[in-house]
Amino acid sequence: MKKYINKITKALVVALVAFGTHSCGDAYLEDVQVYNIDSENYFNSESDYYDALVGAYDLLQSSYANAILGEIASDNTLCGGESATDVIGWQQIDDMVHTPVNDNLRDIWNWMYAGVSRTNFILEFQDKTDFEGRAALIAEARFLRAYYYFELVKWFGPVPLKETRFQIGDETSVPRAPVADVYALIEADLSYAVSNLTYVAPQVGRATKGSAQALLGKAYLFQKKYAEATAAFDNLIEMGPYDLVEDYEMLWEAEGENGIEAVFEIQYTDIEGAGFECLQCSEGNVAIGFSGIRNYTGPLFSSGFSFNVPTEESYNAFDDDDLRKDIAILDIEAWAAQEGATFGTGYEHTGYFNRKYIPRKRSEQAAGDLNLTNPGNYRAIRFADVLLMAAEAYNSGGLGDTKAQEYLNRVRRRAFGVDDASKDITDTGTNLTSAIAQERRLELMGEGHRFFDLVRTGDGSRIPGFVEGKHNVFPIPIEEIQFANGNWEQNPNY
Repeated sequence: MKKYINKITKALVVALVAFGTHSCGDAYLEDVQVYNIDSENYFNSESDYYDALVGAYDLLQSSYANAILGEIASDNTLCGGESATDVIGWQQIDDMVHTPVNDNLRDIWNWMYAGVSRTNFILEFQDKTDFEGRAALIAEARFLRAYYYFELVKWFGPVPLKETRFQIGDETSVPRAPVADVYALIEADLSYAVSNLTYVAPQVGRATKGSAQALLGKAYLFQKKYAEATAAFDNLIEMGPYDLVEDYEMLWEAEGENGIEAVFEIQYTDIEGAGFECLQCSEGNVAIGFSGIRNYTGPLFSSGFSFNVPTEESYNAFDDDDLRKDIAILDIEAWAAQEGATFGTGYEHTGYFNRKYIPRKRSEQAAGDLNLTNPGNYRAIRFADVLLMAAEAYNSGGLGDTKAQEYLNRVRRRAFGVDDASKDITDTGTNLTSAIAQERRLELMGEGHRFFDLVRTGDGSRIPGFVEGKHNVFPIPIEEIQFANGNWEQNPNY
């Protein structure tokens, strides 16, 4: 399932009409008229369910926006770009001056709800046709719904909640559900997925038992349900087929995709073109091109738009003997001096780039605008993240600092290339809490988790301009508030 969009059924248009969700234009509507397919005469065969599932997976690729903004919104990076008005919505979020009028936040709302709608479309008709393997396919759909709702609740807080298709008019009658209710559905979906999936996916890129266990543990962690989180993580760590990749650098090259550390990866490819008129249609990882080095000429990398530039403080947060330092962050001045490369500078140029997700040299098959079709997978959940989340749950829940140290130090030993205890953390209590938080920052630098880690642990003040009680969540897009016609209140202080 390297390309999610290769078989999207025309019938999926009926799932995309609510709350401003949309696909790639009027062509879908025209196709529906031609083929006369609707939900009531669909789902008559296994292939119908499979095609709809591919459509549900497809919206994962649009979550490139979530990943890059999770860094820009944090203290790890500055927005960058060409100028102070280049992608103004990102610039506003970087400066913590964003408002409900923000096209980029609306994209996240729209695209994640498109994913919810596509999964609800499948689940509403899950019992219409029986076939071998149906329970596993439904489990994948429920994993995906949980993934999309998890993104929505962490970005926007209380959100409209339905388990069937959204219909036009629901925006004026369906309330914003409390966060606890959204998480309850996420937990139920993921528990079903854990029970009905195996650790081996039928195709690369599809959800597994391990994907569901990890996301379930993460949902528990975000709610501070520490005992439940440790149970989910321990089961995955002890029973799953995952491990840390020995070579941290190779983890970020093509050879490192979908390997033993991959608990869930979002798949991208560069063999289909894309354009700015429909960024969510791209089969490539758009965030990579946006994070690339401006006007670059030289080995290994290629050019991009110089967004999402790490700060000097982020680079210096690593110890000098931490092997991750120059793998996570590219010091372009040092690289240019070493390799004879040349480059341009953009707005807020810091001299650093997010090396994990910047464009590499391309295949001969690359198509379309090469800034939009980069093939690098997004490592949405990897085993190191699971170990650190488990360490946090054990420590913060008072469930055992020894176990927390074990999981933390497993990550640190790879980071420093040692097999002994020379770099181990032996702290306990709140000192261990701080050490785990710092390790999450370093290990996951550039991967889109930092903003939400800071907010959920009460450290949002580390972000310049952050206002506690306001910026913990993002505003509901103004268009959605208007569509709701008084049914939804805006988030506090927006």
